Amino acid sequence: MKFERGIGFFALIFAILVIGGFVAFSIYIIRLDTVIRHKFEGQRWDIPAKVFARPLEIYTNAPITQQNLTQELGLLGYKNSENYTKSGTYVTQGNSMYVHTRGFDFGDSSEPEQVLELTFANDQVADVRATKPSTTGIARLEPLLIGGIYPQHNEDRVLIKLNKVPKTLIEALIATEDRNFYHHHGLSVRGTARALVSNVTGGKRQGGSTLTQQLVKNFYLSPERTLKRKVNEALMSLLLELHYNKDEILEAYLNEVNLGQNGNYSINGYGLASQFYFGLPLRELNIAQQAYLVGLVQGPSLYNPWRNPEGALKRRNTVLNNMLVMGYLSQSQYDEEVARPLGVVSKPTLGPAKFPDFLDIVRRQLRAEYQESDLTNQGLRIFTTLDPIAQTNVQNAFKASVSQLAKGNPSRLRNLQGAVLIAHPENGELIAAVGSTQDFTGFNRAVDAKRQVGSLLKPVIYLNAIESGRYNWASRIQDSAVSIPVGNDQSWTPKNYSGGEHGVVPMVQALANSYNLSAVRLGQEFGVSTFSNQLKKFGVTSNIPSYPSIFLGAVNMSPMEMLGIYSNFATGGFKYPTRAIRSVVDANGRVLERFGLNVQQTIEPSSAYILNYGLQQVMASGTGRSAYNSLPTSLKLAGKSGTTNDTRDSWFAGYSGNYVAVVWLGLDDNKITGLTGSSGALPVWTNVMRQLRQQPVNLRQPDDVQWQWIDVATGNLSAQGCEGAMYIPMLRYTVPQQATACGLPNYQTAPIDGDGTDSNPNTNQGDTTDQYIQESENQMQNDLSQNQNKVISSGSYNY
Repeated sequence: MKFERGIGFFALIFAILVIGGFVAFSIYIIRLDTVIRHKFEGQRWDIPAKVFARPLEIYTNAPITQQNLTQELGLLGYKNSENYTKSGTYVTQGNSMYVHTRGFDFGDSSEPEQVLELTFANDQVADVRATKPSTTGIARLEPLLIGGIYPQHNEDRVLIKLNKVPKTLIEALIATEDRNFYHHHGLSVRGTARALVSNVTGGKRQGGSTLTQQLVKNFYLSPERTLKRKVNEALMSLLLELHYNKDEILEAYLNEVNLGQNGNYSINGYGLASQFYFGLPLRELNIAQQAYLVGLVQGPSLYNPWRNPEGALKRRNTVLNNMLVMGYLSQSQYDEEVARPLGVVSKPTLGPAKFPDFLDIVRRQLRAEYQESDLTNQGLRIFTTLDPIAQTNVQNAFKASVSQLAKGNPSRLRNLQGAVLIAHPENGELIAAVGSTQDFTGFNRAVDAKRQVGSLLKPVIYLNAIESGRYNWASRIQDSAVSIPVGNDQSWTPKNYSGGEHGVVPMVQALANSYNLSAVRLGQEFGVSTFSNQLKKFGVTSNIPSYPSIFLGAVNMSPMEMLGIYSNFATGGFKYPTRAIRSVVDANGRVLERFGLNVQQTIEPSSAYILNYGLQQVMASGTGRSAYNSLPTSLKLAGKSGTTNDTRDSWFAGYSGNYVAVVWLGLDDNKITGLTGSSGALPVWTNVMRQLRQQPVNLRQPDDVQWQWIDVATGNLSAQGCEGAMYIPMLRYTVPQQATACGLPNYQTAPIDGDGTDSNPNTNQGDTTDQYIQESENQMQNDLSQNQNKVISSGSYNY
């Protein structure tokens, strides 16, 4: 009896253990199942935000040269081919081009893949024909990817859909990695048993994993090689196959598999690997290239094409042979593909960002609007304002110009640094940014380098004078010594750059030649607070000191802030905040934000129009005249140079009709460069502007502005051909009511006696001849350079 009871007891214990084990195993399976479904059906990957340049818009009469289009296609990885049967190819025939575009999803709209036939004439697109014409008449190339904002765990990928993957790549993968993929239930019994025995006995590590097991290993598990991990891998593979079909599993695998390393970032999935190794979308790869990517699964480091080209080629050929054995390739196809070179790019195409200074500005603007997690794992697409052609050409010209300056004085300028920013004034879109003459280090001088700006702020002084109505460009002002008390029985005594004085000069001459003494005297008349308030109105956020030396630019500002100030001048008195982003689109194609126009009037258009004339004279006959001689005079450029104490900083800011640009040069240690604004930044600015397709400055003349001939000596009305006469724009209500004897025949007014009084009190001094007042501005400008230069070119100029 005791024996039987003992047997029964042990049987009960055994049953309890079995049931307990089964329950525990069931709970464990349920937990694994929950893990499987939660991640597979949720957000599978952290997808970095991808940043794109502006798309090139092509339409009839678009201002695009054939050379520019070829350059853009090259940046996008298009191939010049004998035919255009495949997307990403183009054919050139004389002044015509055939482009097979790739198409692109912009979120709120899609651009179809199509063939464009383009004809060029007179440096523009003369005609466009498309296989899928749009109602707008505009075709867009896909935008250039310029960088990304990556997750903390440094993974990157380009998601692909299974129906967009070439059939031959899937065949290569099945033939090489898992020939029974479509027939097993997640496990290869033979391969798993072999791997288990080898791993347990300490033998050579064995593979044997199916594609499903590889996905589980990479997707859910750590890389450790233990018996527990192998068991979990097998169980989870069975569960994955239970819940999801083969296509879903295969698509996840194609996006998850690790295929290399790009610095700190891992290359995951075939979509990104195709760009990384070949600089092409996956669908544009030939079979040999697809086979190479499949071969990388067994060891991305081992078969690195740049370090081990022989091994990489051998591995690729092994994959091609597998395809031949499985019947996916005919013998002739195999022979053709195996004869191809490896064909990888000379260096990885996903290295450092193409335009890191611009991308840095984008990141800063994004982080003001979005959380970091949104930018690093939500798959946002950021469409920017960057013009990649302008950026490339400007970047090269900028670095070449700075290098040339450094060669002129290598001992002092060996480490010369600088920054350049270029924007469209009419909307504030930043199209190019360079923050260094060397590789990007994280310090973006275009934004971070706050240096004294020198004479770049003088136009604000003259704007105050114009707005007061007491001054016009012919007004005589003093350029003589001045001493200003600054407290504690101390005084500030500014000097002209040349060291001398120029006496009484027309106001336009003082600005054009950048006289310091006249600027300080005029600035004092309207006060420091008026000057500071103008700067704040223009968008300056830097601290503005309250001492009078700010009239000569003794205030630290960045090139970005100076760009904002001069954009106000270029637009005729309107502030468009400088922006680098057009729109943000989420992973589902929904537009989260569209950065539209945000305009604010900062200057009365009449005052802005008159100020513009003064800045044009800086270029025509003042400190900017070397640019005026190098670029077409028909552009009517406007700008201003700036130099700080002891020539530590060299600046130039100016604009055409469609671009406003700022250049700064200096040394990071703030030592003396010996460069003035005219000798340093100006030639760089000129070379940069030469890279762009410029339009003339053409501000609309407000109704309350008149062009008049003014006698510089008396400030009275004069006429063309009279000595000392200057033709200038004026506020209508400030037009003089008297005329000189030389100008009298052109007006219905009395002559002026030597004491300035009217010799005939019965005349109507305010009645001028309408046809003379209404002379066209264009006719005036033709005569302006000859007459005006006689007045404002006297005396040496400063900086």
